[in-house]
Amino acid sequence: MELRQLNMFRTVASTLNFSRAAEAMGYVPSNVTMQIKALEDELGVRLFDRLGKQLVLTGAGERFLNHIQSALDKLDEARSAVHDDEQLSGTLTISANEVLCAYRLPVVFRLFRSRHPGVRLIFRSVPNQQLKQTLFEGTADVVFMLDEPIRSTGLAVEPLMEETFRFYAAPDHPLAQHTVLKLEDFHGQVFLTNEKGCTYRTMFDRAFEKKGIDTITHLEFQNAEAIKQCAMAGIGIAFLPELTTEAEVHRGELVALPWGIADLHVYTQMLWHKDKWLSPILLSFLEAAREVIAKEEGFETFYN
Repeated sequence: MELRQLNMFRTVASTLNFSRAAEAMGYVPSNVTMQIKALEDELGVRLFDRLGKQLVLTGAGERFLNHIQSALDKLDEARSAVHDDEQLSGTLTISANEVLCAYRLPVVFRLFRSRHPGVRLIFRSVPNQQLKQTLFEGTADVVFMLDEPIRSTGLAVEPLMEETFRFYAAPDHPLAQHTVLKLEDFHGQVFLTNEKGCTYRTMFDRAFEKKGIDTITHLEFQNAEAIKQCAMAGIGIAFLPELTTEAEVHRGELVALPWGIADLHVYTQMLWHKDKWLSPILLSFLEAAREVIAKEEGFETFYN
């Protein structure tokens, strides 16, 4: 097997898409497909299952990725040792949920690309509850999570910014005129939330359950944009991080209700595997994230 095939396999495993992997590596998709097929033939196993248009790693593919990851990292380390750090090249895979992808990371990507245009950035939007697993599987180099403080024995965790969550409604919503709200004011209201399993939905449910309320009427969505649109249409009350609603509040399309969840501490956090070699590329990207997200807000980073 060739080093080129192993790098292709790692990139395809990161993107789970032949076309995106080919674009990231500067090849045509048919070349990538052919090389992966040759690697599978040599190993005598299927590394990927093609489920319609969806590509997924097989069990053998996951085991193979775990074994070659450290070897490829060592090769990257050796390659970096003989090149000027000002001319970094290579590939970096980042994952986050849709909120951080849309509202926190674009400026980080822009700053990093301006400094290191020769580095290929691969981004995958992954649900919050699956992000840590991508680090253990080796399909991401660094991930960003919006969650309460994370503790992990196998992962390095660095909080970058504390985020504020609020309840939002359209300006003509009956509760939008209140300067003070009581729990009973929410009786009969419809809440617009993420689906069960999402971090923010869990926090929302927990807060109301502490008040002895477990019969909440929900409309569930998969993304923040849909929640905002329905709130602006007057369908219900949205529970969202403040970073997603700044533009709508500024334009007067949404108003923040005078009600909060006590003892709610949520952070944008940056994670990577503790055993992963921190290449010059990865170190530079981590610093760009700190510079853009943490330093501008005066938040002092730390990690365990």
